[in-house]
Amino acid sequence: MIKLNYLQYSKLKNIEISNDFSLSALISNDKFEALNIEYKNLFGFNKLKTIAFSKEGFLGLFLELKGKIAISYGECEAVVEAGLLYETLGFEIIWINLNKDGKVNLYELENKNIDFLFLSSYVMDTFIKTSIEEVKNLTNAKIISNASANFNKKSDVIYFDNYKLVGFNLSSVLLFNDDIFSLLSIGQIDSLAVKLCLDALKNQKFNYKLKAIFLEKLQEKFQKDIYFFVNPTDTLEYSLHFGLKGIKARELIRTLALNKIFITNGEGCSLGLSKPSRIIQVMEYDELTSRNSISFSFVDELNEKEIEKVVNTVYLKYKQIKSLGN
Repeated sequence: MIKLNYLQYSKLKNIEISNDFSLSALISNDKFEALNIEYKNLFGFNKLKTIAFSKEGFLGLFLELKGKIAISYGECEAVVEAGLLYETLGFEIIWINLNKDGKVNLYELENKNIDFLFLSSYVMDTFIKTSIEEVKNLTNAKIISNASANFNKKSDVIYFDNYKLVGFNLSSVLLFNDDIFSLLSIGQIDSLAVKLCLDALKNQKFNYKLKAIFLEKLQEKFQKDIYFFVNPTDTLEYSLHFGLKGIKARELIRTLALNKIFITNGEGCSLGLSKPSRIIQVMEYDELTSRNSISFSFVDELNEKEIEKVVNTVYLKYKQIKSLGN
């Protein structure tokens, strides 16, 4: 099995759960307190809570915030959907667009009265990098970031998508300082989500060497049949995003899965679901073109022979799908 969809779906192995993480108001909960200390040591935040990683969960966060909220269209689907729902309740959201090259249009932050900004150090699906340091020079807003694939120390609040980290639909873990959000009582904390999220983060690793090799091999093999929605040099160092002409990515995702090669075309699309990448459409590509987008992410150690085998298999399946479609 070769996983090239790691950033969209990682499965935590060897899960161990004990009754020590069952919380009670009548005991000291030492094991859980130790988890809090580990989070603090890893990320530098001193407060923790859990929320549902859904539009309803993020809507609850929005309602807690006392101030004007801005959201980048490059954030995850749950945050964007929560923003739209928040607007239906009569509140205002300031939306930050993506440019044609996939980068967040940071200039839209200038001269805006924003208190809280949902903006991560990378864009979902394409994994285009965003400089939180540059953002800090443009706004005084508190920056709330998804840190599942990349953590930036300049973020004021971070949260984790446990489905992508653990493989189970657990609550999200939210880390912060000050009194931005209210803390939960013991009985409301999803302690299993806190435990498994930390296990996944401690075991998280990426391969920084494969991107350049894969890029070269793909370009050699596909030549004019490959193109790029975003510049490969602008994405996270362990990710690659591209398109293949003339086929829908979901067809390639499904057929490659039969060969135990797993790829994705965007958030929630690791299984080749019919919904195309929202991110590519925000970049002003039409729906049909957005269905061509493919993302690779690298964690495994693969030698050059194994990489060539993967690329040759992708090319073979690509040609088969195109021939059947004509």
